[in-house]
Amino acid sequence: MASIGQIVEQTPSSEVLSRAQARAALVPDCMVEAKRIANTVIAGWHGRRKRGMGENFWQFRPYAEGESLSRIDWRRSARDDHTYVRDREWEAAHTIWLWADMSPSMMYKSTYAMVSKESRALVLMLALAEILARSGERIGCPGIMEPVSARNAAERLATAIMHAPLTTGLPETAMIRGQSDIVLIGDFLDDADSVMSRISPLGKRGLRGHVIEVADPAEETFPYTGRTEFTDPETGEKLTSGRAEMIREDYQRAYLARREALGDGLRHLGWSFTFHRTDHLASEALVAVHSQLSGMPAAFPGGRT
Repeated sequence: MASIGQIVEQTPSSEVLSRAQARAALVPDCMVEAKRIANTVIAGWHGRRKRGMGENFWQFRPYAEGESLSRIDWRRSARDDHTYVRDREWEAAHTIWLWADMSPSMMYKSTYAMVSKESRALVLMLALAEILARSGERIGCPGIMEPVSARNAAERLATAIMHAPLTTGLPETAMIRGQSDIVLIGDFLDDADSVMSRISPLGKRGLRGHVIEVADPAEETFPYTGRTEFTDPETGEKLTSGRAEMIREDYQRAYLARREALGDGLRHLGWSFTFHRTDHLASEALVAVHSQLSGMPAAFPGGRT
């Protein structure tokens, strides 16, 4: 039978930005949705929409005795018999760290997928950087880029990735101080206990985390039949099955159990977990993560949490 999947050529580090732009062109709905979110989120994320110092109008409310008269909006008050105060929206930049797994297992792409896991992870990371930067947040990447608050944060992140060596495993986070959010994007195919042993210390340090598990559809459905040779992209170890369909149920049971255990562990830690398949629109994962960061229910059922 024809091959179902392949390991695509690793993305050269000097082409990360162009690769992300090319992938964005292939998934226009992702870019449209990202721009829509960026345009509708006025003052940023994470429930920052409350009264405080800022430039954007938030609401009119009745004047309370003892408040400064300079805060009264006389034009609005002249419309009826009440005195109103014009509240502005609290604006304060928040630091969000973004990380995408670039290990060999991420380069897998089956015939059922739109793109490789690596491509989707890069697009998600840079699209999130673009949305967050437009909302005024500070964007950083552990071990690659210190947090910056700039409209071109996505481009600066891509440039930093160009000059950073490709690494495997979860990022070094010693440079992250104070309460921040961190978004981790990868396939997380290791044993759930192993992954949680590396993530739990981050939660105990006060980091609010959001994990996006990117999966190829073939990894979930296991469509293989007949004699099939499987190769571990990380170690090169090979496994040959005479009749691959005979192990499908056992494989799917183990695969789903690993994902459920990871999701349960993350939720127990207070982190969010989003499962995303590369045959779905990238915008689904973006909206799901945006909803978690904003404390709102997910808008797309495909961005499963």
